[in-house]
Amino acid sequence: MARYVVDVMPKPEILDPQGKAVLGALPRLGFDGVADVRQGKRFEIEIDGDATDERRAEVEKMAETLLSNPVIEDFAVRVEETVA
Repeated sequence: MARYVVDVMPKPEILDPQGKAVLGALPRLGFDGVADVRQGKRFEIEIDGDATDERRAEVEKMAETLLSNPVIEDFAVRVEETVA
């Protein structure tokens, strides 16, 4: 079984209010020196069989059509590990 990870993040030019809220809270909690925070989503998808280029393309299509909004978000797909 292959595990693919899809990381979805707001595009750099898109305002990220959740990230800004976290950035504002960190100093109040004693965490200094943080310059910026961006908040995104992570999906772990397990697919039967081995990791192949065709399966990766299928996961990229999933990310493009369902897991992300391509107008305001970027995504990256990677194989994390093979699950026994």
